[in-house]
Amino acid sequence: MKKKVALHSLGCKVNAYETQAMGEMFKNRGYEIVPFEKGADIYVINTCTVTNIADRKSRQMLHKAKKMNENAIVVAVGCYAQAFCDDLKKDSVIDLIVGNDRKKEIVELVEKQLNENTDEKPMDDRKTISVIDINDTKMKHEYEELNIDSMNEHTRAYIKIQDGCNQFCTYCIIPYARGRVRSRDPENIMMEVDRLIQKGYKEIVLTGIHLSSYGIDFGDTRSERLIDVIKKIGEKSEIKRIRLGSLEPRIITDEFMKQLKSVPSFCPHFHLSLQSGCDETLKRMNRRYTTKEFLDGCHLIRKYYEDAAITTDVIVGFPNETEEEFNKSKEFLETVGFAKMHIFKYSKREGTKAAAMDGQIPDELKAKRSNELIRLDEKMHQNYLEKFVGRRINVLFEEIININGEEYYIGHTKEYVKVALNIETIHRKNANHTGGLENELVEVSVQGLLNNEIVLAIL
Repeated sequence: MKKKVALHSLGCKVNAYETQAMGEMFKNRGYEIVPFEKGADIYVINTCTVTNIADRKSRQMLHKAKKMNENAIVVAVGCYAQAFCDDLKKDSVIDLIVGNDRKKEIVELVEKQLNENTDEKPMDDRKTISVIDINDTKMKHEYEELNIDSMNEHTRAYIKIQDGCNQFCTYCIIPYARGRVRSRDPENIMMEVDRLIQKGYKEIVLTGIHLSSYGIDFGDTRSERLIDVIKKIGEKSEIKRIRLGSLEPRIITDEFMKQLKSVPSFCPHFHLSLQSGCDETLKRMNRRYTTKEFLDGCHLIRKYYEDAAITTDVIVGFPNETEEEFNKSKEFLETVGFAKMHIFKYSKREGTKAAAMDGQIPDELKAKRSNELIRLDEKMHQNYLEKFVGRRINVLFEEIININGEEYYIGHTKEYVKVALNIETIHRKNANHTGGLENELVEVSVQGLLNNEIVLAIL
């Protein structure tokens, strides 16, 4: 009988990609992939450590897995497993710890653990094997080649092309969990694109831990950079849309934007990580740009794409953030006019420079500032969505969902504006309509806002 494997991913899209790749490795070796519920023989949790909350959620999922089957092999892999392996080694529910550079070996490592922990042995006699590969952040490492043939989403496929980070922002643990920058070979990227085309995917999202650094580790022997990968994928007529994950502001140059504009399938949705709109705070964070440089990048984006969606991340309550600094940051956010912001309260991370800084901000003040920026985000997001009312736009539809008792096709524009098309109105307009719109590009007219997150359209 096939052994059953359940996998769960926490955190970013890179983790989701890696979890999919690990699942395919198990499947190709004859294991049965099952939902994350009772009855699995092996539970693989791809952990996250970006915040204390992510740590807690990772531990909770590991314990949940063991509760669902106390005889199962519970595997901790990913960033939390890498950065805090000593803590996890003390946790009796975990059977195997796999470092961030060992995911490609996941099946072999699990099978070794299965041989150690046979059902015939009493639980007390079973061994715990910790397989740990700690990245030396002072050295470069080879990119660990993982592959996928499909994603859980039916229209949009994520492709990991880069790993690691050399930035060492004072608040961030990720360089210690992921190591230094490593880039994927362009030929392997394109082979994966071709496999995804064969599966019918029309949209590709390029992801990485520090995507803007793609190619810098190739040195003088390779010329590929992020823009080269984008242009190569853009030559594939089957791929209708190319999106990017989070970018650093300094990658936005006139030359970069000019070359992006030459790729018709590129989607003008730019997620530029800001973190603070105050230069003094940015300096303490060790962010390597100023607010002027960031704003200049936004102006360049809008020079080439007038209605581009510019989204960002903002941290409130960073150590020593005064009321004046917070107000400067808020004013800058309003000046940029983001399409969407993700607001985070500063989370103290053991092992980072910011954790040892004086001037830690009380939780109540962090919450107050966070709520203030969330209200600003809601206002700016609505303003952005209203730009599209009355326009004809192209939407790649993805799925059918029920909203307030009615069924809608849901999809996104190139700018990643979420669009709803009422199925009943389609039938009223065309009684003979029977074809599904999933994974189809359709031109629609935007009538207004369905809610604070979705615009309503008609054919």
